[in-house]
Amino acid sequence: MYGINMANDPIGVDTVMEDLQDDLPQEALLAFLPLHKRALGIAFGIVGGLAVFAVTIFHITVLGVDSPEIWLLRQYFYGYEVSWKGAFIGLFWGFVTCFVFGWFAAFMRNLIIAATVFIARTREELRQTRDFLDHI
Repeated sequence: MYGINMANDPIGVDTVMEDLQDDLPQEALLAFLPLHKRALGIAFGIVGGLAVFAVTIFHITVLGVDSPEIWLLRQYFYGYEVSWKGAFIGLFWGFVTCFVFGWFAAFMRNLIIAATVFIARTREELRQTRDFLDHI
């Protein structure tokens, strides 16, 4: 469903989703679906890489090569320079950097959602069995 491969999901999201399907409306169910880490990383990477590429090309064509603001990127991106070659190097490093950021953001969101669902479920189970010994 929605292009998500849950076959090798160690946190058991598929089990949680099966239990929640009967209890929640479709909109709420979609809010708890895990994000696809690779897809979000690729989306962030494309946007970040193209942004660095576009800013570099803008500085080359409009502002000139001696623009002092953008050359500092070479401190972070190995091989980067304000040139056409540097624009493609910036495209690569911008993609890599933003891919890692997007992948990590999706990972953290999935982890937080899974932990929140686990804690809520555990609290509810404990609440339901709190008076178990009173019925014996």
